[in-house]
Amino acid sequence: MTESLSLDAAEVWVDTPDGRLYAKQWGDVTDDAAPPPIVLLHDSLGCVELWRDFPQRLALATGHAVIAYDRLGFGRSDAFAGRLGAGFIGDEARGGFAALIDHLGVQRFIVFGHSVGGGMAVSVAAAYPDRCVGLITESAQAFVEERTREGIRAAQAQFAAPGQMARLEKYHGDKAEWVLDAWVSTWLSPAFASWCLDDALLGVRCPVLALHGTEDEYGSTAQPERIVTLAGAPATLKLVPRCGHVPHREQEAAVLEAVSSFLAERV
Repeated sequence: MTESLSLDAAEVWVDTPDGRLYAKQWGDVTDDAAPPPIVLLHDSLGCVELWRDFPQRLALATGHAVIAYDRLGFGRSDAFAGRLGAGFIGDEARGGFAALIDHLGVQRFIVFGHSVGGGMAVSVAAAYPDRCVGLITESAQAFVEERTREGIRAAQAQFAAPGQMARLEKYHGDKAEWVLDAWVSTWLSPAFASWCLDDALLGVRCPVLALHGTEDEYGSTAQPERIVTLAGAPATLKLVPRCGHVPHREQEAAVLEAVSSFLAERV
């Protein structure tokens, strides 16, 4: 851990043309002498608070400052006007992500995305080849497969049970219904069935680490295999045994070790 790194998190609010974004940072993100910060991109139902204490532990384990933010429509960020467009995964690179790094003055960075945030992380790396120095995907979907759709249908049924929406309302407030619908309606839409990350992966120019649980209920190992095969830079596949869709919570020590080793050796 560098001397400038603090365990305390600083809250950040970022103004964008579409609304305010909420973020937290652990450590100094603008010190040119420090390692580039890691920017976290959350999953389809996620937000800053649902990372729990992982950002802090990641900062301590790696010596890199960490930034996490709520995408528009999630957590403490403002509501998203309307429905998500079919290109929302690629759009985040020039949308909320761009507003965040510009506001914080971050020039070089590592991007780390979980689930759909992993797809966004790939798009970010491709959009900023001269500034993104490392890409880490965790449980990312690289294309739409039936296993993903089955997992979403099962989750949709669970949230239909009495009292279950309170789990989302705790983190997203009155945006909870939109958050759930954005996930379910997008991924189960026939128009989204042909979506994939192929073009974005070919544009990646930084080292890649693809993490994936062997028991992931939302994607088979064909997902990370496609990421490392198509990435336009050296890529490493790390399967996490006895692990489902959230390795940073289910197997935190293994994830921290894998990320620390990757950053020390490749970035």
